[in-house]
Amino acid sequence: MLRELHIKNFSIIDNVNVEFQEGFNVITGETGAGKSIVIDALCLTLGERAAGELVRSGEAEAVVEALFDIQPKLFPPATRQFLEDNGIDTRDGLILKRIVTSQGRSKAYINGSMVTAQTLSDVSGKIIDVHGQYEHQSLLSPEKQLDLLDAYGGLLDDRQEVAGIYEALLAIKHQISALVQKDRERAQRLDILSFQVSEIEAASLKPGEEEELLEEVKILSSAGRLSELANKAYEDLYSSEAACIANLSTIQDALKEISSIDARANDALKSVGDAIPLLEEAAYFLRDYKDGIDFSPSRLDTVQERLEMLKGLKRKYGADIQAVIDYKEKAVSELEDLQSSEEKLGTLKTELLALKNRLTETANGLSNKRKTVAKKIESKVVAELAELSMPGTKFSIQITQEQGDDTSDGFKATHHGIDSIEFLISPNIGEELKPVSKIASGGELSRIMLALKGILAKGDNIPVLIFDEIDAGIGGRAAETVGQKLQSLASRHRCGHRRQGR
Repeated sequence: MLRELHIKNFSIIDNVNVEFQEGFNVITGETGAGKSIVIDALCLTLGERAAGELVRSGEAEAVVEALFDIQPKLFPPATRQFLEDNGIDTRDGLILKRIVTSQGRSKAYINGSMVTAQTLSDVSGKIIDVHGQYEHQSLLSPEKQLDLLDAYGGLLDDRQEVAGIYEALLAIKHQISALVQKDRERAQRLDILSFQVSEIEAASLKPGEEEELLEEVKILSSAGRLSELANKAYEDLYSSEAACIANLSTIQDALKEISSIDARANDALKSVGDAIPLLEEAAYFLRDYKDGIDFSPSRLDTVQERLEMLKGLKRKYGADIQAVIDYKEKAVSELEDLQSSEEKLGTLKTELLALKNRLTETANGLSNKRKTVAKKIESKVVAELAELSMPGTKFSIQITQEQGDDTSDGFKATHHGIDSIEFLISPNIGEELKPVSKIASGGELSRIMLALKGILAKGDNIPVLIFDEIDAGIGGRAAETVGQKLQSLASRHRCGHRRQGR
């Protein structure tokens, strides 16, 4: 699936295109022919460190491009989503490009879109592995080793179950932590809220009350003047000798006599007749109004005190009376939550214990299955390495747990369970087992990876594999075995090999 590699002004290379075919590809040549430079150039497109000395002498910059024809569906969902979010269309393939200047500055591109070198590394890490004296090797990562072991053993569903329980455990822990933190302030907050609710409830507030009280203050403050005006108006309208209504009655009598002689006065007579009842009603209102005016200074004091009290509540709790009432409702709700938090905390702790027990059982079950699968892989890898001219090699899968409080038996957990995985190897008799990532020999490392890839192939979705000098130090039957295994592996991956110079 690596179709083409274009290299320009890189190291001793002027300008070259390298095309690859389906299946197994081999780069051969004498020592010094430039095989390593081709691998170095490819690794540059995969996000490895750039340096100015990589640029061909006398040139301003080096350019390396790698074309992959990998279908989008083969990318992990997260990688596919990243490419889509950045507008990178991979339907016609994926071009990884790196430009390095002679000053050591570099630029990285995916299908023409500029990205960081780290992004280039993250994306390329899902599609290609280079095994040998290079860093771009997913199998050296303990996290990847765990993924491969679980995939090989058919344990991904078990791991998913553990992840679900662990996620629920984290959620319960978060709720408990929040409640415990809240409980530290609980007593003080309860006192404050209780006082505030009592203060507002004691006021017996009613929406619109303030407006009514302000209107009453205005009336009470002008009681004397209002009484004077009402009394004067009543007298002028009704009770004095020259009252308006008495005069209108005289006018009405005159109009009656006129209209009996001249019909043109009928309309005027009707108007006066209509006005008299209306004026009488006004007179009755004025009489009752002046008699009902409250001259009590104590009532004025009471209303003004009430308004001051409302003003104080608004200053504390809201812009108007309705806002103060709303504040009280929220405070009552918070009070109820605080008062029930102790009970809720007890319920959550019970749920947490149940989840811990479930996680313990499920994670230990997964761990035991991993140990069984690990033993199978160990024996197979040792046998494979013996065929690859590495007899006496020891290989072990170290499974460890870290102390913690996620499980009831005292282990720390993650979404993957309670286990940490690391592949250990001893290539030479008498040497102690060390992590595979610490192996120094490129040829040995390539053969180890070939053995692991062959065994773990069903759990490995990396489509392109490159082995560097996998035939170093071997010949005869062992070399033939290496070739056969590479051919077999190439049926499931695009497999490339740089052969050691002769």
